[in-house]
Parts: sequence; C-alpha cells; structure tokens
Amino acid sequence: MAVRKLKNYVNGAWVDPAGASYLDVENPSTGEVISQVPLTPRQETDRAIEAAYEAYLSWKDVPVSRRVSYLFKLRDLLEENEEKISRILVEEMGKSLPDARAEMKRVFENVEVACGMPVMQQGDKLIGASFEIDGEVIRLPMGVFGMIAPFNFPAMVPFWFLPYAIATGNSFVVKASKQVPNTMNFITELIHQTGLPAGVYTLINGDRTVADAFMEHPLVQGVSLVGSTPTCRLMARKCAENGKRFQAMGGAKNHLVVMPDARLNEVIRNMITSCFGCAGQRCMAASAIVCVGDDTYARVTEEFVRAARDVITTNPLDPAVADESMVMGPVISAKAKEFILGMIDTGVKEGAELLLDGRDIKVAGYEKGYYIGPTVFGGVKPGMQIHQTEIFGPVVVILKADSLDEAIGIINDHQYGNGASIYTQNGWFARKFKIEVKAGMIGVNVGIPAPVAYLPFGGMKNSQFADIKAQGKAIVNFYTEDKIITERFWSEEG
Repeated sequence: MAVRKLKNYVNGAWVDPAGASYLDVENPSTGEVISQVPLTPRQETDRAIEAAYEAYLSWKDVPVSRRVSYLFKLRDLLEENEEKISRILVEEMGKSLPDARAEMKRVFENVEVACGMPVMQQGDKLIGASFEIDGEVIRLPMGVFGMIAPFNFPAMVPFWFLPYAIATGNSFVVKASKQVPNTMNFITELIHQTGLPAGVYTLINGDRTVADAFMEHPLVQGVSLVGSTPTCRLMARKCAENGKRFQAMGGAKNHLVVMPDARLNEVIRNMITSCFGCAGQRCMAASAIVCVGDDTYARVTEEFVRAARDVITTNPLDPAVADESMVMGPVISAKAKEFILGMIDTGVKEGAELLLDGRDIKVAGYEKGYYIGPTVFGGVKPGMQIHQTEIFGPVVVILKADSLDEAIGIINDHQYGNGASIYTQNGWFARKFKIEVKAGMIGVNVGIPAPVAYLPFGGMKNSQFADIKAQGKAIVNFYTEDKIITERFWSEEG
C-alpha cells in the first residue's frame, strides 16, 4: 500500500511544495513508515510567508469578537475529534493514550483562554494626564509570526502560541516537527473547517530551511521555538540580528526534592508518572531526584526502583494495554535511542550505581520499535555527566543531600532551570523552596509543575531565551505592539 505524502496548507488550500524532497515518518513503536513529509524549499516557504502577510492586511481589521468566533468553532471540532487526534499522536510519537488525552486537554485550555482576547487585548486610558490632555495605550497586531514545533508535544506546544496569535489579529505560520507531522496535519483540517480566512493560518512542513526563513524573512515579526538549548541560542542570536521578537524554550533537567516528612506512598506514584510518562521525553519530565538525609535516600531508592519495575514498556496502542495509566512507549527514533544508551554507558563509567537497567529490554511483537526500559542510577554526584546532561529518555538519577539548603544548591548550580518540585508536609520548607530555587516553574507535592493555560509557561537560565513566556494573558504582549497616544482638543469657544 502506498504511503501517504503530506502537503502544506498555504493560503487556505492544501498544496504540494514545488521541488520538495520527502522524508519517511516512522511509528516509533513498530519502526513502520506511516507517511512521508515534504522538506519545503526556501522559495516555497517565502511564498507562504508572503501569502500570510497579505491575509494579515485584512485580518487585523476584523473585530476581535469575530476573530475569536473561529476559535469557538475550533474548540468544538477539537473536542469532537479528541480521540482520533490522540491516536494519531500516539502512533507517530509513541506516548501512551492517557498521556495523549491529557495533552489534548491542554490544547482545549489554550483555545479557551484565547477566546478571552476581547478582555486581554484591551489597552489603558488616563483621563487628565495633564491639563486638558488625555493619555491612552492601544495594543495592535503586528503581522506574520512563525512557530517551530518540537516532536514531543505535537498538539499542545503549537497551541501555546497559535490561538493567541490569531486572536490578536496576526497571521500565523507553523512548522510542524518533521518527525511527527501527522498530528498538526489533521488539526489543520479542522482549522480549515472553521472557515478561518485563507492565509491567516499556514502549515509548512520541512527542516532547518523553513526555520531559517522564519528568522530571516523581513515580513516575519517574531518566532517561537521549543527545542534544544543550542538551537535556542542560535535562534535567539539570528532573530536579534534581524530585529525580530523571539521566544525560545530550551533544555531541562528537572529536579524533585524529597524531604524526610514526605508521604512516600503518594510520592512514589507521583514521581513514577513524572519520570517515565512519555518515556521521559518531556521538557517538564523529572529526571533527577534529590533525597534529603540518609534514611530518605535509602527508602526512596528502594521503593522507587520497585515501582519502576512495574512500568509496562510496550506499544501504547496494543489493545491489551492501551488504557493502562502506567504504560511507557518507545523513544522517538533510532538516533534518540542510541544517544540515551550512550548516556547510560557513560553513567556506568562515571561510577554511578545502576539500580535498574533498561538497556536490553525486548518487547515481543514490536522488535523494530525504539524501546528502552526504565533506568535508574543511584549514588550520583552533581558533577557527573548523567546529572549535567539532558538525556531526554527514561533515565533517572538519584542524588543525596544532607539538608534542604544543599538540595537547593544542587538545583541552582545546574545550567538548566525549567522546573523543580519539593515533596514535604512542612510549609516552611515549601516556602523556602518556592522562593530560593532558580527555576521558572515550581511544584509543591506535584511531580510535573506544568502550569494550566491560564498561567504562563517558561523556565530560567539555559531553559529559556525570551522575556515573554508562553501561553496565558502574558503572551498577548508578544503578539501586539503598544502604541501610546497623547491627545488634546481645544474648545470651540476658544
């Protein structure tokens, strides 16, 4: 059977990009090719950006209430197709069905928040700024914005940006990840069904050539990226050189601190989900556990390893396990698997204690999939590579600290600062942690401190290269330009 070749969505129509080569898209659970994605040439990308700009010229003048009406329609279509999208997502990315459904909930949330744009885009007015003079701030759309999507959240991450850009009156161009393009391809069909004017939303498939066009084309006002820290650095530099706004969310090494008073029965289950959901391929996945005190370290390592052994590693769409909450699928590709296996070998060479080894796992019936079982290291020191490196797989390192201050120091000395959580029943410990830890998203008795859509998403240090975070009302500042007006009118009476 012929494999489907994907198309771009440009100016309200599905088109084959002229001169494009094609890349196989694999199901990582089976190794089978499920589609082919075009690598769009620069000339075709430039044309798509220009079409998006032409659409912006009229879209910016559409009343905001009318703009968000398309989002209301999209919200209904997404909910009607939630299960279908979730299964497409699982097939091409490999996360479990419960994880995919949870991702879709965040998609819904962001559309709902953006529907409040008539309130969020309001400006300010000061009557009597001076004698018979009034001051006013209005927030205007800017033009074309681009977004470069990652592989691990093919639906959620684009929706940190997409509904807000459109609702504020801009046009929006998404570059789907070439590893997982089918999810946004289907969602684009739903966007088309809303009747959104042609060119306001564009989907471009491709590689770095498309990303370079976003950063270099004079009609693009800003770019958002979720990716590796080196890629974020490159994008931040190029956008700055070209006078563009940018948001770049980079790597992470998220820490969980376990205090002696933590309720381990609840904590262990919570940590397992945080560490091994999505096979550890989440920017908010916990990958380092810091135990405060010898007794805490001993109890946590024993119970965590025992629970990790019970994680089911297999194809998440296998009917026997599809609805299980603790199913772990494959990593995204052979290249990713090779890197993760290499990091496990590095940990062994560094002298860390390999408490659970997932390197040789065999998944019956899915031998061509890219599977690694849960892997846990104990006795890890902060200077080890397995602690310093974002492994982005089902590999967890456990460290020991003698005090909360030492645990906080371990986190703050790390190059990444995306998220961090503490498990404790002590309010003073929690307050100290919230204030002193250098991470953008903090959890208290929460394994994945990813905020709901009503709040901003973003890290610190080498985890974020941007002044404005993703999602929520704060992102309106990214997609609008403030214009400050000072006005006076003289009386006709003189």
